[in-house]
Amino acid sequence: MAKIEKVLSTVLYDEEHVKKLKEIFEPAEFIHLRVDDMEGIAEALKSVDVAVLGTDRDERVLNAPNIKWIHYDHAGLNRIARQEVLDKDLIITGSAGRSAPALAEHALYFMLSFTFSFPLFYKAQLEHNYVTDYELRDSLRCLFGRTIGIVGMGNTGRDLAVRAKALGMNVLGYKRHRNEIPAGVDKLYYKDSGDSIDELLKLSDFVVLALPLSNESYHLISERELKLMKSSAYLINIARGAVIEERALINALKNGWIAGAGLDTFEQEPLLADNPLWDAPNTIITPHVTPQVPDRTGRSLEIITENIRRYKEDKPMLNQLCKCDIFGK
Repeated sequence: MAKIEKVLSTVLYDEEHVKKLKEIFEPAEFIHLRVDDMEGIAEALKSVDVAVLGTDRDERVLNAPNIKWIHYDHAGLNRIARQEVLDKDLIITGSAGRSAPALAEHALYFMLSFTFSFPLFYKAQLEHNYVTDYELRDSLRCLFGRTIGIVGMGNTGRDLAVRAKALGMNVLGYKRHRNEIPAGVDKLYYKDSGDSIDELLKLSDFVVLALPLSNESYHLISERELKLMKSSAYLINIARGAVIEERALINALKNGWIAGAGLDTFEQEPLLADNPLWDAPNTIITPHVTPQVPDRTGRSLEIITENIRRYKEDKPMLNQLCKCDIFGK
């Protein structure tokens, strides 16, 4: 059984949550420092074997002499997902899943906004214009009975599937490995069985991207994939911006290949003021921000607690960085 001797923490928790973090690592020695305490961190890294960090900007930890496990308390591990990091034979984990319910709601926000023609009606409201276009009104369709295709069935994808099914939608999913079908999913496509996303794209009224960024998923959605979608379909991105080839998406929106897009992430952030996406037809943009779940830190502590158990028992860790996550574009 593996033993944890000394832990460094730089997470920006309140006093109560720091105390809980210390308790779950007991009896290990626990050092909590401010993230800007460069000298203190350098001294601690000489001896710690586990680190729980709030940022991945300080890469000194990767070369600490005794470090065995690093937990980054955020969802994405894209910045650290490099081959040279994997070659160090460290255990690296993250807090993916803690905000899954909120991210699922974010996707639904985009979907409902388009369903109720929010961009048009809100513009009319600002202009004090009561829309009397009954042809437009009659063209609106609710989510019930429509098809959602979720690309990526991790924590967020699974939470979204349950919510979409509760709204009476037909739910399609695409994931990497074959195993049991998650709750709420009517049909699942598997990469390791040779399935592509093509059929999901052709059938879906809403395509939601909820997968990690890796070399495999980089520009997964490009001109070819956008032209497979229905002209009445919407593309929703709550994953990472580089999953979509942005230039192709701009063309798709301007030329009517798809009906619209809901975008929370972009290839370059912040989104530049002159980026054509700002003015693309029927596009809703949020600045990579999702409301927090009520106790996000508490959910992080649950992930860390479970991973402590798995670490000590030499079992696979939750949210562990692996070769399939490598992104080196």
